[in-house]
Amino acid sequence: MKVKEEFHRLIDGIEDEAQLKAYLQLIKRLSDNETGELWNELADVEKQELLLSYDESFDRSNLVSNKSMKEKHAKWLDQ
Repeated sequence: MKVKEEFHRLIDGIEDEAQLKAYLQLIKRLSDNETGELWNELADVEKQELLLSYDESFDRSNLVSNKSMKEKHAKWLDQ
């Protein structure tokens, strides 16, 4: 219970509402990722496509080098 108390003290010490909202969003996002909520929000077709992409990534011929991607998208990366 000591961790919760320390966490509450930390929150109580933050006066900036925007900062509190940012922390809340971060905690929610971390929680969603841990519980698999993002996966559960995907449609079955999206899940299948993601799993297929994952399986295909083990074949080196399907991979694109970081250098190639940087060259292809340089105009957006250099801004």
